[in-house]
Amino acid sequence: MAEHTTPPPYPHADEVRDHWWWRPGWRVGRRFYTWHLTFDRQDELHALVAAYQSELAELPGLDLIPREWLHLTMQGVGFTDEVSDQDGRAIADAARRRLAQLPPARLTFNRAVVRPEAIALPPEPVDAVRAIRSTIREAIADVWGADRVPEPTEGFHPHVSMAYINTAGLSAPIVAALDRVTVAPVSVMVAEASLIVLGRDSRVYQWTDQDTAPFRLLPS
Repeated sequence: MAEHTTPPPYPHADEVRDHWWWRPGWRVGRRFYTWHLTFDRQDELHALVAAYQSELAELPGLDLIPREWLHLTMQGVGFTDEVSDQDGRAIADAARRRLAQLPPARLTFNRAVVRPEAIALPPEPVDAVRAIRSTIREAIADVWGADRVPEPTEGFHPHVSMAYINTAGLSAPIVAALDRVTVAPVSVMVAEASLIVLGRDSRVYQWTDQDTAPFRLLPS
């Protein structure tokens, strides 16, 4: 990749911590419905991630994410044992209707950022990702009402993680490793959102696809 030295879009965290603490409700074997953007067959993004991971692989305290599990978390729905099959289908149907009105989004990724629990690639433009999330939230509200839509609107910082941190410490060695990587920006076209059944039993997020919601078709 050609050299590119644009700084990350927001500052690196000074300290890092273990990502794999058990958040409320989670336990081994429990699964969660959530909407993600996924990146199957996005070879340029995979190459960008590989360039960073080749440098990060020498550092302790990191769990590198295999390319098949790269994702951009959008909007949670609920644990599978708390969401009825009927509601799950209705939410997927509502999302398909609403997302079919959005155009595909071209997202660009470049410099990685050290977050408190992960090393991630922020997408640009952020507003395009937020528009997708807002549309999914509207679809959930169509079924459950606005007061039952999970997760707050604010505080959403879209990113594609390439490694999770499993040991607390200072971020300086990670920042130094990222600074040694020279990359050029890559762009991907996102044409659908995926409703997935997510698990996190083995220090990696893995899922099965439950449904998909394509965006509006562009003229050929």
